Amino acid sequence: MNFSFVTNSFLATADEDDDDDVDLFGEETEEEKKAAEERAAAVKASSKKKESGKSSVLLDVKPWDDETDMKKLEEAVRSVQMEGLLWGASKLVPVGYGIKKLQIMMTIVDDLVSVDDLIENYLTVEPCNEYIQSCDIVAFNKI
Repeated sequence: MNFSFVTNSFLATADEDDDDDVDLFGEETEEEKKAAEERAAAVKASSKKKESGKSSVLLDVKPWDDETDMKKLEEAVRSVQMEGLLWGASKLVPVGYGIKKLQIMMTIVDDLVSVDDLIENYLTVEPCNEYIQSCDIVAFNKI
């Protein structure tokens, strides 16, 4: 069967219609080209955004002596709140002579939280230094 007459008659009627109709041959106007370029630039820019990494950190928090209230020590540590910091599980680990240290897990967003700043500026200053002698990083793992 030959459909050439149908195609020719369709093209003839399409030519007779206004030029304002949808362009079937894919020619874009300047506005459409500009909009497509802007969309492509936006997609490219959004894909360049580097997702911030996360880390899992295990801290040893050492009290002043065996008479330090470890519950209050843990409360003081957990009272430190900042964007990108999430406290996790903790446990008391015996050191010797009746002294225990607090091991506590935390998850941090690398771009928002510096562990060194956290220790120096929050955990070893008032009011935490009443309970905390020192802090050490036991494990630091990228997630």
